Amino acid sequence: MKYLVVYSSRTGNTEMLAKQVKKTLGAEECLSFGAPSEEARAAAEHAEVIFAGFWTDKGNCEEPMGEFLEGLENAKIVLFGTAGFGQSQDYFNRILANVKGHLNGSNRVVGAWMCQGKMPLSVRKRYEAMQEQDPERAAQLIANFDQALGHPDAGDLEAFRGFIGNLFHCIGKESAKQS
Repeated sequence: MKYLVVYSSRTGNTEMLAKQVKKTLGAEECLSFGAPSEEARAAAEHAEVIFAGFWTDKGNCEEPMGEFLEGLENAKIVLFGTAGFGQSQDYFNRILANVKGHLNGSNRVVGAWMCQGKMPLSVRKRYEAMQEQDPERAAQLIANFDQALGHPDAGDLEAFRGFIGNLFHCIGKESAKQS
């Protein structure tokens, strides 16, 4: 199965996940691996599956990934991402719904997966500065920041590899039926 991994990663979290795709599926069938680019767009036309990874920016993917997704036609897509806040699958589902909104109706999302990811230290400093105005909210945000520091962790990476393996198995069966 020819595939493409296109991702953006501000802090390295999503890149860790992207590398797991290539490690799990093997480099031989990978048409392109890296940031949204013209090379990735050209490779997308030949890929059976596009793995699109993103970091969360205000409840959505960042602009370059959104633009890449908006340019896809008739593709099978697997979305994967990281978010600094990660203690709620409902939150992840809202983000994924927003990201799916970048795709036109000719595309099909065949899988989606998210986990928590660490945030830059500048975010913690911003939360610390909030302590005088809203100490309760600041304490919650700082606690989440500290909890996120270890993510994606070994458990997250193992779960993601399992997700990819199961998905690959299902896609393979689907392709065999269509042949």
